[in-house]
Amino acid sequence: MDSSRFFPLVGRILLGAPFLMSGLGKLAAYGTTVAFIKAVGMPVPPLAFIFAVCIEVGGGALLIAGYRARLVSFVLAVFSVVAASYFHRNFADQNQMIHFLKNLMIAGGLLQVTYFGAGAFSLDGRTTSRNASLKAS
Repeated sequence: MDSSRFFPLVGRILLGAPFLMSGLGKLAAYGTTVAFIKAVGMPVPPLAFIFAVCIEVGGGALLIAGYRARLVSFVLAVFSVVAASYFHRNFADQNQMIHFLKNLMIAGGLLQVTYFGAGAFSLDGRTTSRNASLKAS
């Protein structure tokens, strides 16, 4: 058995878990998170909070499961770049620069999933293999 076929699954877990954890963390700290969103100047902080939690929790879970992974990874990539631009733009602070670059690296990994798909061990892969077997019948 080719052990490298598990790499897309491991990659999706490594990319999706931080989004899922971050979204759940935001749910546990509503006031602090909304105040932070307001401090960086995003419009309608409570709505931005709901949007961020939905993207992070929903997107992270869907990416890990490999369901609609191409679309989900693209949305998360855009979200990562927007988050970097709003929350980590103080390049005079080395820590913020590192977080900015981290978000860009995450977006790059997500775009790889967007292009190559979820892999065999995913809900997308299961649907694809099922459709292929139905066409062959």
